[in-house]
Amino acid sequence: MNTPLATPDTAARVSEVPLWRPALSLFVALSLITGLAYPFAVTGAAQWLFPHAANGSLVLKDGQPVGSALIGQTFADPGHFWSRPSATGPMPYNAANSSGSNLAPTAPALTEAVKARVEALRAADPGNTRPVPVDLVTASASGLDPHISRAAADYQLARVARARGLPVERVQALVEQHSEGRWVGVVGEPRVNVLALNLALDALAPAAAR
Repeated sequence: MNTPLATPDTAARVSEVPLWRPALSLFVALSLITGLAYPFAVTGAAQWLFPHAANGSLVLKDGQPVGSALIGQTFADPGHFWSRPSATGPMPYNAANSSGSNLAPTAPALTEAVKARVEALRAADPGNTRPVPVDLVTASASGLDPHISRAAADYQLARVARARGLPVERVQALVEQHSEGRWVGVVGEPRVNVLALNLALDALAPAAAR
């Protein structure tokens, strides 16, 4: 069968069809789907299924947000557990500038930083001769890690208990209560959320020394 050729009249009628109409219709349809329907659906599902995580995993004290369970904070007084160091700029734990130091393991600057952190830990607890856990003197890749290892928490037990005038066993019990195990039993390492632990300490008794 021979295919009929387009006549000049047919070509003229095709050229008269405005091409902007389908383009505009497609633009409006995609804008409604991807700009309104999809974001509303995802936001609604998140608020319904995971409201705590969807709202930033905020930690509340007396009804007011004091931080996030996902972002570390700096604690410097001896009556609190100290967090893992942060290399974000221009200030530690800057969630808008998550980053590590990008220093090589052999970099002199990293060696000096670790040495200074070890000295600060030793000075705050002179009687503690235990090896310093590595996560207390090195920053994480994100600079926002809110957790420390169980070894890092145990290393600080005596200092915190002494500063607060509490038995070491009482502080250790709080560490046990706020310890998190491996995810599904195999992923990650046992850890402690520093903010949650320090808030529990503050609720238990005021610090004897700051």
